[in-house]
Amino acid sequence: MDSRQKILEAATRLFNIQGYHATGLNQILKESGAPKGSLYYHFPDGKEQLAVEAVNKMAVQIENDIKLAMNQYDHTLEAFQYHIEKIAQHFNKNDLFEGLPIGLLAAETSLMSEPLRKACKAAFEGWETLYYDKMLQDGFEPEKAHRLSLLVNSMIEGAITRSLTNLNGQPLLNISKCLPDILKK
Repeated sequence: MDSRQKILEAATRLFNIQGYHATGLNQILKESGAPKGSLYYHFPDGKEQLAVEAVNKMAVQIENDIKLAMNQYDHTLEAFQYHIEKIAQHFNKNDLFEGLPIGLLAAETSLMSEPLRKACKAAFEGWETLYYDKMLQDGFEPEKAHRLSLLVNSMIEGAITRSLTNLNGQPLLNISKCLPDILKK
């Protein structure tokens, strides 16, 4: 792994554990083992650029997970439940949640960093588009699919926050159980 990748991995991990404001560049460098000059060489805009790239990296990983779930099942309900239950499994392990909770980062930084706000918004919209496309394939009306894609994504993000505080995936499992009522055509 090159120094750029090491820095990005360390920053993503630290943003996940500590949040944006509690994570310092010196700590990122120490965790990554990279020299200080390489941080500014690869990330000339510093911590903000690192956070934007961490969000973009996680957004792609989550998009891939969503695509996998949407392709597993023909029907929206089963695909969404599968996806949500897979997320819930991450919280039922004894180790730290792997991945950057983008909703938490958005809440922490959106009023102070326009680039971070835009990166988080783009991530959310990308996931909502995948949910929307699945609902269209399953026969939902476009307007309803649009509303529901935003609703489902918002519920998942809120449940991730609750799962982090509960130290279990039960909030996500509760959403999965409520989906049959929510996803009526």
